[in-house]
Amino acid sequence: MSETSSIPLYSKNYFLACTIGGILACGPTHSFVTPLDLVKCRTQVQPELYKGVFDGWKTITKAEGLRGVFTGIGPTAIGYSLQGAGKYGFYEIFKYKYSKLVGEEAAHKHRTFLYLGASASAELIADVLLCPMEALKVRMQTSIPPFAKTTSEGFKKIMATEGINGFYKGLVPYTMVKFASFEKTVEILYKTFMTKPKHEYNKTQQLGVSFAGGYIAGIFCAVVSHPADVLVSKLNNLEKVAAGEHQTTTMEVIKKLGMRGLWTGLGPRIFMIGTLTGLQWLIYDTFKVTVGLPTTGSSDPTPTEKVKTD
Repeated sequence: MSETSSIPLYSKNYFLACTIGGILACGPTHSFVTPLDLVKCRTQVQPELYKGVFDGWKTITKAEGLRGVFTGIGPTAIGYSLQGAGKYGFYEIFKYKYSKLVGEEAAHKHRTFLYLGASASAELIADVLLCPMEALKVRMQTSIPPFAKTTSEGFKKIMATEGINGFYKGLVPYTMVKFASFEKTVEILYKTFMTKPKHEYNKTQQLGVSFAGGYIAGIFCAVVSHPADVLVSKLNNLEKVAAGEHQTTTMEVIKKLGMRGLWTGLGPRIFMIGTLTGLQWLIYDTFKVTVGLPTTGSSDPTPTEKVKTD
């Protein structure tokens, strides 16, 4: 592989490549862990429903067949593909734009704040794209029997009964933590555990660092965002009330759950999000390397680093 990319850094094609990489990183990985996500969501709503993940799969398969274990895979694939496009593509755009705005020296000196600002901006766009499919996914997964058998059936049901508001009952803000902690973790890994500058390592070694940095970032994401994730599951599982009746508020749900309830299912989610995030960064950076771009994150201040060939 050539050491120079045919895609100029920070060009339209560069940002397009990052967007495609984000789709490939998020859509398939989230779809793959649908069985784990299904048990996680159901236990967040009904903690005593299953004794554990394997008991959940056994119980679901017995009642609904093997297909039941993949309940919600349709909206998961669509929603997280859209989210991946938004958060990876726009993260790179905002990171570049904000760097130009404050200047190269200030951008490097205050890079953690830059990462947080860029990821927060990208998250707003990505989560707006994700939220409708996430709401449908949660509704399908936390209802027994499932709220709908297909994505289109579920979408039509929510639109007919609740309108567009039914698709926006909660956003889980963890992209800020995901990107900022990833960038910082990769920087620490190269400075602390590696003996040479990043660009002196070959692409396989750099991708190994991407996976490790992603897994660690995923653990932070899971912990920080877990209460909000539990809350989203509960809000999307509430029964629709008739006109004039009292609608349960977010604060009432929080009060009912209590501090302990907000952390229900943290263990499975740490495993799920850690694995997901590690795989996402691995896939994303593998795609970037394949098209001739450098891997994400660096301890070096210059953005023009090159990837060594094996």
